[in-house]
Parts: sequence; C-alpha cells; structure tokens
Amino acid sequence: MARIKTAYRCAQCQWESPKWLGQCRQCEAWGTLEEYVPVPVATGKGAPMISSGSGMGAVAVALDQVRVEDADARPSGMGEFDRVLGGGIVPGSVVLLAGEPGVGKSTLLLDVAARYARAATASGLGPVLYVTGEESVAQVSKRAHRIGALESNLLLAAEGDVGSVASLVQTHSPSMLIVDSVQTMTSSLAEGSPGSVSQVKAVSQVVINAAKANALPTLLVGHVTKDGTIAGPRTLEHLVDVVCQFEGERTGSLRLLRTVKNRYGSTDEVGCFTLVDSGIREVSDPSKLFTSGSRGEAPGSFVTVTLEGNRPLLTEIQALVAPGSGGSPRRTTSGLESSRVAMIMAVVQAHLRLDLSQKEVYVSTVGGAKIVEPAVDLAIALAIWSAARGKRPSGHIVALGEVGLTGEVRGGTGLSRRVSEAARLGWDTAIVPAGQISEIRAPRGVRLFPVDSLGEAVRHAFS
Repeated sequence: MARIKTAYRCAQCQWESPKWLGQCRQCEAWGTLEEYVPVPVATGKGAPMISSGSGMGAVAVALDQVRVEDADARPSGMGEFDRVLGGGIVPGSVVLLAGEPGVGKSTLLLDVAARYARAATASGLGPVLYVTGEESVAQVSKRAHRIGALESNLLLAAEGDVGSVASLVQTHSPSMLIVDSVQTMTSSLAEGSPGSVSQVKAVSQVVINAAKANALPTLLVGHVTKDGTIAGPRTLEHLVDVVCQFEGERTGSLRLLRTVKNRYGSTDEVGCFTLVDSGIREVSDPSKLFTSGSRGEAPGSFVTVTLEGNRPLLTEIQALVAPGSGGSPRRTTSGLESSRVAMIMAVVQAHLRLDLSQKEVYVSTVGGAKIVEPAVDLAIALAIWSAARGKRPSGHIVALGEVGLTGEVRGGTGLSRRVSEAARLGWDTAIVPAGQISEIRAPRGVRLFPVDSLGEAVRHAFS
C-alpha cells in the first residue's frame, strides 16, 4: 500500500508545514498546528477544473431585467441601528456584529429581533428565527421578559450545528435569521473545534449561502480577541456584507455602534445607545450625555464639538489645576490621550506664560466620552488656562481647532456641522481657526471669532 502523505496546518492562520512544529512560523501561535491529509490536485494541460458542483442549471440574467426593488432596505424598528446600516436591513444581506464580552450584543439583537418580528406580523411576513449556540432557550426567554421583547412571531432555537440551522430555515421560512454566535457553531463539512479557522469559514459559508438563496437578512454575532479584532479568519469579514463594532465601557452605560465595512451605505455613521436594566435604549440626541449642568461656564470647563463619523457631538472638557504635594506633580487624563494633553500643556506654558511645573493637572471629558481627534486641542488648552487662572468663559462659547507647537490654531474637518450642532443646543459663540472662516456656514444668530493663535483665543474666550 502506498503511504499516505500528511501535512500540518495552523488552526489560526491556515499556514502549512510539511512537519509538525511547536510554533506557527506565520502567526507565531503555539500548539496550533494540526495534522491533515492534503488533497492532490491535477495540473497541466487537460486537467479538469475543480468545481463544487456539476454546474448544471446555472442561469445568467440580463442586467436591465433585475428588480432593484428587491434590494431595498427594510427598517428594523430601531432608528439608530438603521442609521448605521444605511437605512435598514437589505434582504439577503449578512451583518456581522462584533464586540467584547458583556457589552450588550445579544441584548441589542434580541431587541432588534422583537421589533422586526412585530413589523413582520403587521406586514404578513414570516417569523424571526433567533438561534443561540451559547445559551439555552430558557436563558434567552428570561432576557426577553426583562427587556420586553416577547413576540409570538419570534422563534427561539438552541442549536450548535449549522446544518440544523439550515434545516430550521427551510422549515419555518423566516423573514430574518439571527445566529449568536458564529464562533460557537460547528459544521460537519470541516474539522476542528468550534471557533477554529476551518469551522468558522465553513459555518459562515453555509449561513451566507442560505441568506443569499432565500433573500434572508441575517445577523451574526462575532467574538473579539484581546486586541479588539474579530476572532477567526480574516476572510470572515470579506464574506459578509456589513461589519459592525459594538463598543462601550463596562463601567458606563453608553454604547456606540460603528460600521467597519458596509456594502449598502456609509461607514461614517455612528449609532448611540445606553444600556439600562430594562435593555438597550436609543439615544437620538447624545450631545446631552457629554455636558454637565454647568454648560461649560464654570472655571476649568470648556465645551467643544467632536465628530463621531458624520455625527457631531457636543463634548465638555474639564480641567483641574491644584498645588503640588511634593516630588513630581501628577498629570492625569480621562477620555483623552495623555501624550496629547502633555503636549498642549507645554504649549500653554510656553506661549501663555503659565507656570505649571509645580502644579498637578487633571483633564477629563464629561460622561465617559473618548476623544482622539486634534480638533479639540483648543478646548483643552482653554480649559487648562481657565482652571489655572480661576476664570470662567464669558458666555456660551465653543472652541474648535487644533493647536500647534508654535501656538498657532489650525483648522479641522466639518466645522460647519460642528457650529450648527452647537447652535442647535443653545451655544451662540464659536472660536474657530481664522484660516477656515470663509468655509464655515454658521446659523443665524451665531457669532464666530476667528483666531490665529492661542493668545487670541484666550482674549476672546475670557474677555
């Protein structure tokens, strides 16, 4: 008998090796190489083409005969969710929702499932099928009672085999399918444990084929690794139509839904939610979450406008300058990059003649907001100067602009949208970079103070 040749493949990245190794040479993971039997492939002239089927029955249609109405998005019943997806859920689309454990992915999708099932009942569509591979039906039902997601048109199933899921789709003809999660499902067509590269690829391929063949909108839950990336092969993100990230701190209630990939809309939209005891609630006006009762009028407080995707959010920056207690003074930040704040402090000391060498400085955002864009530099600098001098801003003022090392104020993106959002919430004055004053379209009644330097901004803000 001829000896069967074997090889070894990494379960994480699919790298192959002719012999077993303790560590994968490509992804550097330990103990992930698994033995398998390579399938010989005929090559050369006259070799048959590899096909997954006989190819019989394949049909091509004329492009002008395709009904574009079949690709129209359907509202899910949750406005913030539809906003991120580009207007709703497209029939036959596959959406991957990823996030850290405990952030509220299952709660969000169960709420979406109940709303969609309610709308499907009114429209005469089929039920919503919610398949869980992590929990029992009783556990999901208990959560549904808690968040008020009880619908007769919402079907639950606890299955771990993707073949059983495909059978349920054929039996019930649902109008939406939710799989929680893709890493807990297994397929008999692939080897390996649940969550391995081969299993995730096989499971996702079966689900995607079922979604496309039945024009079935499908939502998949995905796990993330320690570094925040989606667990499993990178091809999973290429196979699905939409990839969403559900973010939020465990200690806070704010949750943000972002799109990393979207074949049906923009990736610049952000959905805002808050996690409460009764489930997930939409936040249609999130700017109020990031401002305090002082409205930026107390010493050490200044308001700016950030951009989360295309959505402007009013955000308050607070600073505290206290006498040092000996030794090296503390520099503490929350919601801001510490290196960025340290650089702005150095600019303030150099160009505003403010000695902070023996002072402890604390800078934070209100409401747990996280800001990484440079357009909030001016608000940070003015908040630190206000806290050190004990002076409050002279009115309802927002500050927009990036601060350079020479003390100049540079422009940012979307200044017209930022000014309009501030005006909508009652702020009537904006300090903006002078270089972009001609590009800003301010609402009626809003005063613009163009500045070139940090010193000019201080004079306008505290005059």
